[in-house]
Amino acid sequence: MEKAVYSLLESFMLSCMKDSAHDKEHVYRVLYNALDIAKTEVGVDYDVLICACLLHDIGRKEQFENPALCHASVGGDKAYEFLKAHGFDTGYAEQVRHCIQTHRYRKNNRPQSLEAKILFDADKLDVAGAMGIARTLVYKGSMSEPLYSVLPEGRVSDGEKDTEPSFFQEYKYKLEKMYSLFYTKKAMEKARERQQAAIDFYNCLYREADSAYKGGREELDRLLSAK
Repeated sequence: MEKAVYSLLESFMLSCMKDSAHDKEHVYRVLYNALDIAKTEVGVDYDVLICACLLHDIGRKEQFENPALCHASVGGDKAYEFLKAHGFDTGYAEQVRHCIQTHRYRKNNRPQSLEAKILFDADKLDVAGAMGIARTLVYKGSMSEPLYSVLPEGRVSDGEKDTEPSFFQEYKYKLEKMYSLFYTKKAMEKARERQQAAIDFYNCLYREADSAYKGGREELDRLLSAK
């Protein structure tokens, strides 16, 4: 890819990124992860891959303003229109659109091309391990969502059966289960290397929160009943 083309795509990406958990640094990490994965694959179209990585989250603003929208679907269409408006080939624009529209995990819209699978894996790697924990906490904070829910008996829920959003609910619903979802061997290996950091953080945070409620509530009840 020529530097001028990269700069054009990068400038468009930067104009679209407003989400602190899905910011430009997330985009660069996804791009760099993708390039690392691509080195272990044969027949990668790097022009398609780089473009798709740079533009994969440009639909976030629309989804934030209207949660009924899917940022992957919106972003794919935005990328297609941008590329066509700047003289790129229709076939190329279609390939990029497919990559972007399938990078979000959906059972009925899975990536088909090699470049789409690499983008999917690179994006999911940024939700793995310590980075995934940090990004989830940033996002939950920006949405004013809590770390955890409290059960009716006054103990901290581990998130397993929660329906209300929280960090623990997100961990059990998504983060804990993502390590078997990768398409490429390289991404799977990198994800496994990161997995223990996420497990340890979750377990430590749960123990600290739960022990505070367990001991503190019992002591409070004792003091209140003594009056």
